[in-house]
Amino acid sequence: MMYAKLENTISEILSTAKISESRVEVLKPLVDYIQAQVERSTPIALNFICTHNSRRSHLSQIWAQVAAAYYDVPKVCCYSGGTEETALFPKVVETLTAQGLSIIKIADSRNPIYAIKYDQNSPPIIGFSKHYDSPFNPASNFAAIMTCSNAAQGCPFVSGAAIRIPITYEDPKLSDGTARQDETYRQRSEEIALEMLYIFSMIKK
Repeated sequence: MMYAKLENTISEILSTAKISESRVEVLKPLVDYIQAQVERSTPIALNFICTHNSRRSHLSQIWAQVAAAYYDVPKVCCYSGGTEETALFPKVVETLTAQGLSIIKIADSRNPIYAIKYDQNSPPIIGFSKHYDSPFNPASNFAAIMTCSNAAQGCPFVSGAAIRIPITYEDPKLSDGTARQDETYRQRSEEIALEMLYIFSMIKK
């Protein structure tokens, strides 16, 4: 069962936010890709890619996996990667924890590794920064979702990807060190959550 605090966060997001028609069009290719995979009873691998694999790609990966569970869409495995390897930014961990996920640091290093859970019984999402073609990620038959404009422009070809879809978000890093940092990360997380929830809500099983 999904954690109660996380379910409350999802309920609040769904009841208070709305997606614009222009964003619906941006999200449609991913809806169509997932729907086609469901109709073929084929595993759905989604690799969310941004430059540093530190903020937006992790938020997208985690919320997509949560959304798949929330709407009971089977055979979904979500990944993330970057055009560079850095580290999962601590404010992302703090933000997601406040929104109801359980996050445990399982390896402490320059590039920490986290176990991220949305309910007590499901396998954890493993969060750490990696190159998009890391051996940890799928090598073929996946959708590459570009979550930042730099990755979308600078990574025109993703080896092994069945489809490449740009769904970009403004970088919350712009608020780092300012009084608006907490609010900016919360808002960006909620924005990404809303759109991932919308995508999976559209899937007919």
